[in-house]
Amino acid sequence: MTPVAMMLFAPFTAADYRLGAPLIVLTLFSLGILCLDLFLPARHKHYCSIPALLGLGVAAYGTWKIQQVLPASGALYAFFGTLVLDPMSVYFFYLFLAGAAVSVLISIRYLEVERESHGEFYALILFAVTGMMCMAAGADFVLIFIGLELMAITTYILAGFLRGNKRSNEAALKYLLLGAFSSAIFAYGLSLFYGLTGSTNLAEVGASLARRAATEPRNPIMLLALLTTMTGMLFKIAAAPFHMWAPDVYEGSPTSVTGFMSVSVKAAGWALILRVLLCGLYPLRVQYVPVLVFAAIMTLTTGNLAAITQTNTKRLLAYSSIAHVGYMLLGLIASDGVANRTGIRGILFYLLVYTFMNLGAFAVLTSLRRRNILGDDIDDIAGLVQRAPVEAILMLVFLLSLAGIPPFAGFYGKYFIFLSLIETGHYLLAGVAVLYSVVAAYYYLRVANAMFMRKPQGEGAPVTPPAMNLALWITAAATVLIGIFPNIFIQAANWAGTLIGPTGVAQIR
Repeated sequence: MTPVAMMLFAPFTAADYRLGAPLIVLTLFSLGILCLDLFLPARHKHYCSIPALLGLGVAAYGTWKIQQVLPASGALYAFFGTLVLDPMSVYFFYLFLAGAAVSVLISIRYLEVERESHGEFYALILFAVTGMMCMAAGADFVLIFIGLELMAITTYILAGFLRGNKRSNEAALKYLLLGAFSSAIFAYGLSLFYGLTGSTNLAEVGASLARRAATEPRNPIMLLALLTTMTGMLFKIAAAPFHMWAPDVYEGSPTSVTGFMSVSVKAAGWALILRVLLCGLYPLRVQYVPVLVFAAIMTLTTGNLAAITQTNTKRLLAYSSIAHVGYMLLGLIASDGVANRTGIRGILFYLLVYTFMNLGAFAVLTSLRRRNILGDDIDDIAGLVQRAPVEAILMLVFLLSLAGIPPFAGFYGKYFIFLSLIETGHYLLAGVAVLYSVVAAYYYLRVANAMFMRKPQGEGAPVTPPAMNLALWITAAATVLIGIFPNIFIQAANWAGTLIGPTGVAQIR
């Protein structure tokens, strides 16, 4: 009997609850916010943001406590071996919590302007983060899928949170229909793998697939399971050709929700991909790398070329987000999790800097929202430097970082991806990536040109409350400081990637 099978007969212990503390804390705070919302009058609903931030802080403390007890090389299991706490899990926990905290800060004023300030908004954010944590720390297909659906259902609701706004309703409906379809395809792929291997545990699935791939590398059922599973995962990160939902959903969703979806939801999708492809499905790497190459090139092409023609800043950032997925896919292609790990570390570092610089850009757009100004069109930010010089300068910092211009943090994200491609001999892919980086610089500078060179279209400076200012300065400080002092963050990404890959599976099995 395998160690995982033996754990299925063991009862829950106090250690299980300690290791699952971040998820439990977020769930309890979510339920508490829903109860608190019942007793608060409409004008005080925004106070529900306080327990939301407190819950995120307590969950971060619980994550830190877990980090202190992790073994030097290895991982800890909880709840019948379905939850694995390793450096990658802890790293993503911090990312999710940081993204959610900034999203809460930028949502307070936005929801008041939209007259949709309700406590359940903050509860949904916490529930979504709980699902993301299950995806990042899942060692079993069942828990991973449950986490995926918890995250997906809450984000469907958040996308349509502006109930009186037709664009928001349309975005939620499109996201629901396409998301449900992709989840069904993903579940079908997982069921095929269960039929092939007789297990839902990632380590056992990987061991069984290694034996089968050695004798039947082109087994049609195995290839069908791989393609359907990858389809579901690529949809979650908005990689082409499964990106069609992202521009419409990003444009129609509340701006603060769009920022949350563009960073935290995408990071959860990447946690899922790294956990599944480099651990459970690693024996099929020869089969899935060509699919990744096709998806990466198509994603870079679609995202960058489509962004050039956009006049809506939210759609532009949506296509920009798609393009960034293409760069990260190149890092996955260049890393096998054994001899070449630079790409994996590059992806982890990229996700860190992307969280702050992209959320910062959406925070600026959110700060422009007023009764008569949506703030999500390039005309709305024309001449912004004359009306709101601080917001204009901060937006320029975020745009330059997104373009990969030194000394900002985004430069190092692309640098490690390019380095991994050069180290592994993928010179053509590196050339394509550099070419599209030049294209990206054009449409980012086009936005900067509107802010600094055009005449203002509106009058008066936007009012930025303390919570919004805090979010802006947190994201700006992180974007600048990570770029100037990257070593500590590079070390964190290196640490997080130590157990990703077949070597890590062998150690934690």
